[in-house]
Amino acid sequence: MTFTGRSRPCSPLKIQPAQVPVLVLHNLDPSWGPDETSSVMEQVKLLMGALRDQGHPVEELRLTDSMLAMRLAPWDPWQVVVLNWCEGIPGLDRSEPLVPLVLEALGFTYTGSSPEVLSLSWDKRSVKRILNGAGILTPRWRAYSRPTLDDWKTFPAIVKPAMEHCSLGLTPSSVVMDARELAQQVERVIQEMNQPAMVEDFIDGPEFHVNLWGNGLVQMLPPAEMDFSGFQDLRDRLCTFDSKFSPGSRHYEGIRVRVPGSLSGSQLKRLQRIALATYEAVGCRDYARLDVRMRGGRFYVLDVNPNPDIGADTSMALCAEKAGHCYGSMLSRLVSLAAVRHPGLCMDVPAAEKGPQGVFSAPIIPEAVGFGE
Repeated sequence: MTFTGRSRPCSPLKIQPAQVPVLVLHNLDPSWGPDETSSVMEQVKLLMGALRDQGHPVEELRLTDSMLAMRLAPWDPWQVVVLNWCEGIPGLDRSEPLVPLVLEALGFTYTGSSPEVLSLSWDKRSVKRILNGAGILTPRWRAYSRPTLDDWKTFPAIVKPAMEHCSLGLTPSSVVMDARELAQQVERVIQEMNQPAMVEDFIDGPEFHVNLWGNGLVQMLPPAEMDFSGFQDLRDRLCTFDSKFSPGSRHYEGIRVRVPGSLSGSQLKRLQRIALATYEAVGCRDYARLDVRMRGGRFYVLDVNPNPDIGADTSMALCAEKAGHCYGSMLSRLVSLAAVRHPGLCMDVPAAEKGPQGVFSAPIIPEAVGFGE
């Protein structure tokens, strides 16, 4: 996707950057190729430089193995706020929620949502149930563990892996037009990705990436609109894995991103109400991104990402810029939102501004993340 292109800036948090040392925690998987590694390190360099420009003392923890607790040992939880920029722990599948779980176990204050919310977001079925329960409009859906699909009659439909992020497994073929194509795609997901398939009503309309930040008083940043006008076939009008991670691919080059999106004032107000309700219902903290589509004037929430990428070239950064924040200002605000939970920095902040705490009860194997006996 290629970015092209204000709302009122939110009030600054009363925390001096020089008083908030930041530990930038990010993963660097040894299995990545040289191009991917180089790209990640360039993004890390930009992020750390932007934070330093704001006045924060900054250190880096580059996680290249599964021993997170051991790697954190040199730092005192009372002396830093961790900027959690980890997609997971190298060598451990679907380990994104384990990162904040380890940080909490060691007493660190960190940016972003709780382990509970990150774990929830990996299961699209659970997110859908929360949205349905809260009365938030989302495309009609069913999950299938076997390719027995006699009850699905809505077309076009889209078939997704039920437990993945980053559009993994999404291609133009994921959009199906009849029962035969549906059965083929459901079987592909079940067999090749070893997980249930989620089938949704395909909303063929404008798509918006809606970034939000804050706790208590949450702000919706100007939404980014995915421009699919370069594609005539509706199968191409979606954000595939290639559109996000494969420069030079047809979808990466063909989808333009406009900020702000082409919405009227009344539409923006309705979108804001839906976005804030979703943020609260899922239990997001500090920041999140929603994927939303519009059909017939109605907004449908497709997905919730409580740990979106915050690199300099992402929709989060571009939308924050349109709201009056440079990249460093955006990052400093995210750190400040977490810093109000730090016991040594902000003892007198109202509980609502600290964000939902969450209680995570899933088991964890201590040795896998570097705890000693």
